[in-house]
Amino acid sequence: MNRVVKTKQEGFHHIGLLLVVAVLVIIGLVGWRVFSHQKSGSGAPSEILNSADSAEEKAVAAGKYLSRNKCEGTKKLTLTHLPMKEEDFTILIPYGLTVGGHVTPIDHQYFSPADYKSPRDAYPVYAMADAVVTEIQPRTTGRGTEYRMVFTHSCTSLYYYDLVTSLTGKVKEAYDKNPNDINLPIKAGEQIGKIGGQTLDFAVWDTSKALTGFVNPASYDGEAWKIYTADPYPFYTPALRQLLIERNPRTAEPIAGKIDYDVDGKLIGNWFEKGTGGYRDFKNAAMEYWGGHLSIAPDMYDPSVIVISIGNYDSYPKYGPNLDTTTTDGSDARQYYARAGGPDPATIDQTSGLVRYELVQRKYITPIGETWNNMSLIKGPKAVNTSSAVIGTVLLQMTGPRTLKVEVFPGKTAGLVDAFGAQAKTYER
Repeated sequence: MNRVVKTKQEGFHHIGLLLVVAVLVIIGLVGWRVFSHQKSGSGAPSEILNSADSAEEKAVAAGKYLSRNKCEGTKKLTLTHLPMKEEDFTILIPYGLTVGGHVTPIDHQYFSPADYKSPRDAYPVYAMADAVVTEIQPRTTGRGTEYRMVFTHSCTSLYYYDLVTSLTGKVKEAYDKNPNDINLPIKAGEQIGKIGGQTLDFAVWDTSKALTGFVNPASYDGEAWKIYTADPYPFYTPALRQLLIERNPRTAEPIAGKIDYDVDGKLIGNWFEKGTGGYRDFKNAAMEYWGGHLSIAPDMYDPSVIVISIGNYDSYPKYGPNLDTTTTDGSDARQYYARAGGPDPATIDQTSGLVRYELVQRKYITPIGETWNNMSLIKGPKAVNTSSAVIGTVLLQMTGPRTLKVEVFPGKTAGLVDAFGAQAKTYER
């Protein structure tokens, strides 16, 4: 139950929101975080889902897996406290961002600090509900140690934080005493640590309701919590729910955002290069784990536009003058928008033949047409082209209900792409 796999994730810190080549972007440094988590194998989520157990038995088994076998009962979570003081954060960034090595839609939200230039430990962080802290994973960076924390309310209701910059009080005492075996009851509203200069990552996990928009759950066993990512809003008290709706720039339903867009037999959603194993143990791998990832999904703020997120973009030969060489994290991954007028990926299937999407860069504007800085509180930002330049073209063809042929042509417009070449790759769910 406590076998582990390392995984990397990313948060926003220091100056804050970086411009990621076509999606959202957040200016500043993006840090990669390495943690230990359960990996696929006996008792992994996909095996639990496919078992002959009852729905309740499956939910409890998943909760035990995620809590390191420390959960009890099936009591529903109620979030009664904010993780930060109301004045210490500006906006709530919803689920579904793609940025850098986060090639598929991100499975956590972000509480955006009031001041991205604040020092470390500027803001206290509080428990949002009565729970047991069952896991604390440290990461050492050039800025200091940061922590990922799992709070277990029951075997069906858990939540977690990431990027906590320091631990405080009895949480620190318990961690210092035995960092590898945390089992600490905590009350809602108790301070558990501090944060500063970066976002606080947060998500709720509901093991009684696995997401249905991942065609092949086994591809996510390397990040076992992902398929249980839940909309937090139903778990809040009415007052907190209203406040966090107001602080969330997204207006499309679901307000919390969305990460699972797969439709079996259709192009939309997540894909993984054949043989790379989806979310997997990347230790000693030939490439970073996201290198084989591909996502074709709606933008997290403006779902009327499609984001094409490519984990190995820089592995393709470059052509022409309109080449993009910017990067947010030093990875080969890139995120672009599909140029307006392209086909709806939710309608593309095996009968569609060759499909081309031209890749462009965009920015967000406010309801009154001004450029949005991605940090101030507005409602309903819209994505618009930053220029008329086409950055490249991606050529795709569904060769089966769950297989996809892909080739990227950086620097080429769609009119210059008529067939697959030597760099074409096969993807699967």
